[in-house]
Amino acid sequence: MRKLSPLTKSGLFTGSAIVAALVLAAGTANASGSWTVTGGGSFSATSTNSTLTDPSTGTQLKCTTSTANGGADNAVGRDGNQIAHIDSITWASCSGPLGISFNVTAKNLPWYLNAVSYSAPIVTGTLTGVEASIGGFGCTADFGGAGGAGTPATLDVQYNNTTHTLTVLGTGDLTTYNVSGTCLGLLNNNDVVSYKGDYPLSPATLNIVPS
Repeated sequence: MRKLSPLTKSGLFTGSAIVAALVLAAGTANASGSWTVTGGGSFSATSTNSTLTDPSTGTQLKCTTSTANGGADNAVGRDGNQIAHIDSITWASCSGPLGISFNVTAKNLPWYLNAVSYSAPIVTGTLTGVEASIGGFGCTADFGGAGGAGTPATLDVQYNNTTHTLTVLGTGDLTTYNVSGTCLGLLNNNDVVSYKGDYPLSPATLNIVPS
């Protein structure tokens, strides 16, 4: 077998070091960082502007109120995964086009808040595990992730440490499945839909900042 010259060996080691550095850098960029949580404990959050929109049809489904209950544990130097949890969420007085009323049911609880990046006072992250269904006036539909019916969706969110408000931004992979009845034409199977809402927390004490 041909022996490698010192120069060739040096080149290999240099190349290996570069590859290792790139892998490490990529891993760091994708990490959720180190976070400090204060003012934790149980909380309730009520939105008065929650709206589901299907961009493909222009359909909007609005609810007068949506109330979430959850919690977060105080911690120092923890990663951003599952930094807070939503244990229950309900929607009330929901209606769509032509005044159609419907009920919304959350599934696959708890859902988890994950912290990804920070620009004071805003934490940007995701809400994972999201699944739900709607029904009413002969209209039924399920909502989940891009992987198909029964898979959870990921929603993009922000948390404001000043106003203590969790905002669901309307982006992510929330997708409609099993659409039937009067929902057909208003919602379509496999449409990626947008859910938005502002949820001010009570008590207004939770703070999530980088460690």
